[in-house]
Amino acid sequence: MRLIGITGGVGAGKSTILEYIKAHYRCRVYLADQVAHAVKEPGQPCYEALVELLGREVLEENGRIHRGRMAEKIFRDESLLEQVNALVHPAVRAYLLEKIREAREEGWAELFFVEAALLIECGYREIVDEMWYVHAGVEARRGRLRESRGYSPEKIRQIMGSQLTEEGFRAGSDFVIDNSGTPEESYRQIRQRLEGYIWRQ
Repeated sequence: MRLIGITGGVGAGKSTILEYIKAHYRCRVYLADQVAHAVKEPGQPCYEALVELLGREVLEENGRIHRGRMAEKIFRDESLLEQVNALVHPAVRAYLLEKIREAREEGWAELFFVEAALLIECGYREIVDEMWYVHAGVEARRGRLRESRGYSPEKIRQIMGSQLTEEGFRAGSDFVIDNSGTPEESYRQIRQRLEGYIWRQ
């Protein structure tokens, strides 16, 4: 089973790429953002430490951490964000390593994909066999974020400014998918990259 990281800036179209991969290959796909939410659930590794750090006012009535209240507290205090990341990132990594172990034992999947904007910064190159960078031009990304998510120009600037540069993404990756054109053009790049692997029929 080959481990592949999928990264790229916001609006680059990572989700579209992964939908195609899920539909056409024997694989497991994990989105780091979804895993980060999972490890904050009651009973999960991060939960008690996060509640102690953030206070019980971030909890919903059912005991779950309210994403909006948590985000509001973190937004006001950068040191708090660092402390939260120091709890969440190791828990996400441990969760993913366990899922990789389970997938290997199961033996069905030939590919295991992990997707996140921060894979390179969080040291996932030492875990995956190869890192893929999904690239799209800045204007194309801005247009997608305006249309699909309703983001304001200021919010788009803020998010893009907090992520790796084009050079940083390319330097940390083994393969670049140019996702600026049609979906079929992107899918063709994926097929060409994966055709060298041997698939069980």
